[in-house]
Amino acid sequence: MNPLYSSLSQVKSDLESGKTDCISLVKHYLSNIEKKKHLNAFLEVYAEEALQLAALVDEKIKNKTAGRLAGMVIALKDVLCHKGHKVSSSSKILKGFTSLYSGTAVERLLNEDAIIIGRTNCDEFAMGSSNENSAYGNVKNGLDEQKVPGGSSGGSAVAVQMDMCLASLGTDTGGSIRQPASFCGVIGIKPTYGRISRYGLVAYASSFDQIGPFTHTISDTALLLEIMSGADDFDSTASSKPVEKYSEKLNFNRKAKIAVFSDCINHPGIDIEIKSRTLNYIEELKSAGHEIEFIDFPYLDYLVPTYYVLTTAEASSNLSRFDGIRFGFKSENAVDLESTYKRNRSEGFGEEVKRRIMLGTFVLSAGFYDAYYTKGQKVRRLIKEKTEEILSRFDFILTPTTPTTAFGLGDKTDDPIAMYLADIFTVQAPIAGIPAITLPLFQHSNGMPYGLQLMAGSYKESELLAFSSDLMK
Repeated sequence: MNPLYSSLSQVKSDLESGKTDCISLVKHYLSNIEKKKHLNAFLEVYAEEALQLAALVDEKIKNKTAGRLAGMVIALKDVLCHKGHKVSSSSKILKGFTSLYSGTAVERLLNEDAIIIGRTNCDEFAMGSSNENSAYGNVKNGLDEQKVPGGSSGGSAVAVQMDMCLASLGTDTGGSIRQPASFCGVIGIKPTYGRISRYGLVAYASSFDQIGPFTHTISDTALLLEIMSGADDFDSTASSKPVEKYSEKLNFNRKAKIAVFSDCINHPGIDIEIKSRTLNYIEELKSAGHEIEFIDFPYLDYLVPTYYVLTTAEASSNLSRFDGIRFGFKSENAVDLESTYKRNRSEGFGEEVKRRIMLGTFVLSAGFYDAYYTKGQKVRRLIKEKTEEILSRFDFILTPTTPTTAFGLGDKTDDPIAMYLADIFTVQAPIAGIPAITLPLFQHSNGMPYGLQLMAGSYKESELLAFSSDLMK
């Protein structure tokens, strides 16, 4: 589907010439949301509020007091707090909960006059690779409604894919922005851990989670990243490193030195067409003068187990606060305090969330803590150090974003391990805490899109975006 606008610069141009206004833009997106509501991308649409905001922004544009995001209509994944609005993490256990404050990333967008149009469906508590784990039904891929959009930020990816908003926010713990972006044919970026404050993000795994945007253009990705990034008094893990003007540095102006993992390209699970097209693309990059070297990465088979041991442990801890006592879902079948806790949690959480809580509780338990959690932390350190060593010699690491294109609804729901292995190329960046982006460069013979992933060193978003901009031209 060709969007009405693919970048904020196009929107601004038409706003300035009087060809459109923010109210018309919002009406266009609301119409598309209505037409495509069977895709189940949105859990809630703020129609009236978005139109009121649009009128205010139109007034600011007339008075020349509008912020840098005036004209950008954006959707939020249902794990991001927005004051006075519901946030449920697509879970029954948070049914009816209204946020008392806006998260830092959301606040920074609003301060620059972004118009928030609604909240999008996702895998429950951001746990999943297909968006089939939501308490409110699965999201469908707009390009083939029998296929998944990817997860966990599937609703946000489909909202941008099908022109229901210009951009959207997702979160990426192990690939939850990049994998759905690849499956839906849009751009998705996971910034360096700590680049964007996590204040106001419902936690899944606190040492992995990062907020990032879905867009059609690198210029919009750069601008959103620039506005959301930076130190935050409310989040001690947010970096105080200065934020570069990413949006003004989108020319790479040199030849890149790129590492390609032989183990990824030759992985038995990779689709043969994705493998051959990636290899052809590597040859095209070489012809353009870029230096590319195939290297071994000895820890590829340890990435997914390490990721799931550590994230489930953190999830077990983080999700202990959801008990239905102070807020959210309350079981009608509870008779005393013990049954209240048991029933609220067993009825309030979905199957995948319960699976991960139990797995995390197991790896943290007294007899297994050292065997699993401690060992997982040691392996994470090895992966991080090896990744940093590679990126000290190369500008970027290049891999396919996903081993396959979007798979069919229901294809992997009976096999959690097969579902987890869909993350094999995306979990390295969050384990190492580095930035990674997926670019929608390819289309499979089955008609579905798939992306190319680039990883860069910590806080090297500027180089990553500039090189990506060159590749997207």
